[in-house]
This record gives sequence, C-alpha cells and structure tokens, in this order.
Amino acid sequence: MDIITGKILKLNNWGDGKIIGLAKDAGNKLMESGLDREAALHQLDAVRQNPGNFLADNLLADLARACIQMNQKDEPSLDELREQPLPFPIWGKEQIDEGAIAQMNNAMRLPVTVTGALMPDAHVGYGLPIGGVLATENNIVIPYAVGVDIACRMRLSLYEVSPILLGQKKGMFEESLWNETAFGMGAKWTGSKRASHEVLDDDAWYATKQLRTLKDTAMNQLGTSGTGNHFVEWGSFRLHEDMFGLKAGEYLALLSHSGSRGVGAKIADRFSKLAMEKHPDLDKSVKHLAWLNLDSEDGLEYWVSMELAGKFASANHYIIHKRVSASVGLKEVAVVENHHNFAWREKLVDGKEVIVHRKGATPAGVGVLGVIPGSMGDAGYVVRGRGVSESLESASHGAGRLMSRRAAINSISKSSRDEYLKERGVTLLGGGIDESPQAYKPIDQVIAAQHDLVDVIGKFMPKIVRMADEPGDI
Repeated sequence: MDIITGKILKLNNWGDGKIIGLAKDAGNKLMESGLDREAALHQLDAVRQNPGNFLADNLLADLARACIQMNQKDEPSLDELREQPLPFPIWGKEQIDEGAIAQMNNAMRLPVTVTGALMPDAHVGYGLPIGGVLATENNIVIPYAVGVDIACRMRLSLYEVSPILLGQKKGMFEESLWNETAFGMGAKWTGSKRASHEVLDDDAWYATKQLRTLKDTAMNQLGTSGTGNHFVEWGSFRLHEDMFGLKAGEYLALLSHSGSRGVGAKIADRFSKLAMEKHPDLDKSVKHLAWLNLDSEDGLEYWVSMELAGKFASANHYIIHKRVSASVGLKEVAVVENHHNFAWREKLVDGKEVIVHRKGATPAGVGVLGVIPGSMGDAGYVVRGRGVSESLESASHGAGRLMSRRAAINSISKSSRDEYLKERGVTLLGGGIDESPQAYKPIDQVIAAQHDLVDVIGKFMPKIVRMADEPGDI
C-alpha cells in the first residue's frame, strides 16, 4: 500500500525536523481515513498554507500549530507611535465629544494603522472610541478595537401582519417578551428551556484550550441577552419600497440587540491582556490598542475565537426571534441582521489588503443591509450601504451616547424617562435609568449626518421594549 514517507514530503518542499514527522504521521492517518496519497498531500499543503483553519481538526491540529510556529517571525519593535496622527474623516463632528476624537487621533498614531474613520454616533470607549473604524496592516488585529462584546449584533424580523395587533393583543405580546427572553449578566436557560443550535456542534470549540472551557457557558447562555443597551422589542416597521417580497407599507416587527455574552467577554479579556503583555513599551495613551500578529499562534487563536463568537452571537438572535415569534403564533417573512464589534479582512480601493475593525460601526458596502437603532423610545432604521470608501464602507451602529451611564443615572429621573416613553406610546419591561432615551443623541440627526453613507429603506418604531433591570457597565 502507498504511504507518505519523509522523502516524498521533502520532494513536496516540507522541511527537516519535527514538522516533517508530524506531516508524515498526519498524512498517513489521512490515507487510513480513505484519501489517496495525492489528496492527502494536497490536504497537508492546505494546512501549511492556512494553519489557522485546522486548529480544531483532530487529525491535523498538531501539524497546524507546528506550521504556525515555523512561520512565525520575530516581530520588529514597532511600539513607537507616529509623531502625528494620520488624517481621517469624521461624520457628524458637531455631535461628537472631544474625548472620542482624541482617542481616534491616538489610534491613528499607531505604527500598524493604515487608515480610519469616525462615525456620527461616536463617543469615548476603551482604546478605540465607540463608532471608530480602524484599518490595520493585513496581519495585525487589535482585540480592544474589536471590543469586549465581540460580534454585538442587530436582527430585525418582519411579519406579514399589521402592527395594530400590538394594541389589540398587548398582553400576549408583553408575555412573549417576559417568558421567552432572559436578560442580565447571570442570565441563562436551564432544563427544558435550554436552547439547541448547530453552533454548539462547531469544531472550533475544540480549536483552543479556552474555547473548550467556554462551551458550557455557551450552552447555558444561548438565546439570552446581556445588560446595558441590549434589548428585544416589538414595534411597527414602515417599509419605504417594495422588497423582501413585500409591498411598501406598515408591518409588525421584532428587533433585538445583543452579542456573544460571556463567551465573547472572556475571549476579549484574555487576548487583550496577551496583546498588552506583548507590547509593554507602548505609550500609555494607547495601551488598550496593543495588537496581535496574525502570523502568530496567539493572533490566529484570537481570530478563530472571534469568528466563533460571531457565529454564537448570530445564533443567540436566531433563538430569541424563533421563541418570541412562536409564542405569539407568528413566522417571520424577512430578516435583516448585521454584526458590529468585529474585524474583517477587506481591501481598500487601491487593492491593499487590511484588517478593518468596526467598534460600534455597521458594515455599509454597496447594497449591504444593516440596522441602526435609536433608543428605547426612539426610531431605528434599516439602511442600505452606498459603499463609500472614505468611511471604509461603514456607518454608525446606533444613536450613540450623549452622556455616560453614571451621568445618566445621576441626572435623569425615572419620572422624566417614563413621561418620555408615555408620550411616544412605548411600554418598557425592565430597563435601567442609564438607558433612558435622554442619554442618547437624537437618532434623526445621526442618520442625517451620514446621508451620503447609507440610504434609509425603512423605519422602526418601538412599542413594547424588554431590557435588563440592572444598569450596564458604568
């Protein structure tokens, strides 16, 4: 029987040492599994070219890690910042505080930065401002420029029925949110309420030691939402044009905002600390913007983990919408959804490959649909991207905070919040003072400031809003 020998591997440009032994062992196991020699050699080459894709493969993970270590280059000392920040465009500058602009200026001084942009909902965050878009060299990822809630996401479901139902059967729709959603830091489903989804069968859970430990967290939290600005809400949606197989008009809609929960938070915490450890001499003003090299094992592990967190966040929304819809006897006819707090491999107009970090920014490539929500008491919008290169094909991810959570708690009364909601016919289930509508920028001004980036194709008005009872991170 044909086997793969060291001589054959050398003829296929495999080097000497430990790696050739791992390749020989993996190749022969592939042949035992049914591949012929040529196919097995082809698979080994695939591992060598893209080892990060095989970290969760039972047969090939050890070889993949060896390939990563072999390819890993000593990083030159690049911790010295540029003297002056690279220029970047700002949308809605008059609505953005100086602190957020200063943070973006710092990010544009990083030696790994290629270009960037600031969206009109921008406000101060950790490292990169919320609403900041940053493109780095194509082998560089910045965990804190992705954010703590990796793959925080929007999903809008449309139903081919009138939103008048919300008034006719208000109790039923309220119960659907009370019974089929779970909010808060410790929120989880148990027993028969525990959700099932194919994301839990993804091989990537076995790609790293940390991901293996996080699978139980994922199983418990699947279909739940966090604190702060996470929500699930029923409302009316006015579609401005015929699409989704629907005529322009008014429809019932369900809108949700949440992310990857404890899974994403623990990934972000681990890899942000690792990045900072690798760049101890980085200026304190940008210490949270320390980066990982995607040619390194840590960088590849972060990328695999981030992408899995994205799948998990999407599954959370799917479960929430499926359960809430079923509880009122409805089935969606159309869905719009998008990530923010994520990093993508993209190309600039000049063809240069970069990593684009959107921390609280919505992808807005040509024809790409996205959701830009307001506050618990204000409109949200479904938009279609125009693909503006100067914005790195991005738009805002919401209205953006006008005041910090602490400032909101200290200055907004419950009665003034509730009066605001009552005037707009909104019923709030839960919700902290820190998420009061008055704590946010006027969404219509934010949308107007980016009229060149997106076209509005529909407007959502919240009517029954479910949020966590406790405040978010202050």
